[in-house]
Amino acid sequence: MSMISLIIATPDRSLRRRLATEFRASSEIEVVAETDDLMTTYTEVEEREPLAVVIAGRLARLPEFEVMRALFAALDVRWLVITEDLDQGGNASASPWGKHSDLFPVHHDIPGDQLACTLRTVTRTARRYGRSQVPRLASAPHGTTTVMSDGGAKHSNRFILIGASTGGVDALLNVLSSFPADCPPTFIVQHTGGGFGDSLTRLLDRQCAASVRPARSGDLVGCGQVVLAAGCRAHMQLAGGRPMRIILDANGPISGHMPSVDALFQSAVPGARRAVAALLTGMGRDGAVGLKALHESGAVTIAQDEATSTVYGMPRAAAELGAVQRVLPLHKIGPALLEACAAASSGPNQRVIQS
Repeated sequence: MSMISLIIATPDRSLRRRLATEFRASSEIEVVAETDDLMTTYTEVEEREPLAVVIAGRLARLPEFEVMRALFAALDVRWLVITEDLDQGGNASASPWGKHSDLFPVHHDIPGDQLACTLRTVTRTARRYGRSQVPRLASAPHGTTTVMSDGGAKHSNRFILIGASTGGVDALLNVLSSFPADCPPTFIVQHTGGGFGDSLTRLLDRQCAASVRPARSGDLVGCGQVVLAAGCRAHMQLAGGRPMRIILDANGPISGHMPSVDALFQSAVPGARRAVAALLTGMGRDGAVGLKALHESGAVTIAQDEATSTVYGMPRAAAELGAVQRVLPLHKIGPALLEACAAASSGPNQRVIQS
């Protein structure tokens, strides 16, 4: 039987040392790292690609864990969440393991040999692929339109705007998975904790056919390029031009966020008739006002539906403002963005379509 490579992640030093000692006594488990915070854990997971992670519940409840969970899924990593005295796993509304079937709760005082047995159970299947083998789409899925930028085919001058918050990491992975390598210029704002923007960018770039990079002031963005503002202390705004140029503005939060979806959407209003914008899952209202301004100026506007949203806050706010032309389930949004980019320019105030 092959060794199970494992990372232990908990701020509780005594628990961390106890587990490490017990695991290292096993001939089947190799402890490759011990960490006490989420950022260090994320870095170690990216670097070492363990088969499993034992993580403290207090770390798994942090908002930034969403980025880590998506990385785990991409690398086929299993993880066990150590529940605490007042935390009964799925019975606690704030517990991430109560919402996702791929998280495995274990009690904080479980003996090391029982935890090792659980590890063997959840890591029993072989890893599907490693970093070098993660598939990247080479072409658009059947039924979508590939937008060329090398002069080999005619294409529109449209661009794509996307805003997301809670649940947005999985949603972005889903949407971008339908984008071809030569997709329209795409600009994304995702709310996440500070320091996780670069990690999220690498994750999306690893999983997508197009090139994904962090937003940098003055960058020019053309076809086949996706720029992401996440975990930074500045707003991404469009400054026009062909190829399009972006600037970063650090003048304070907008709609309670930095970066803000509203800031991105509002900056695109002068070019609204070329814009195709989507507001995905998220808590609050960021992006709703900006989407309405785009809609009224002639942009194509899309919102994720309630059934597929992790939190139906931002899309709901946009729909209630009359900012949305189409309300779509998540799996239809990527193709719809590409189809809209290939279509003729639209006019303002089109009716809402539920699909």
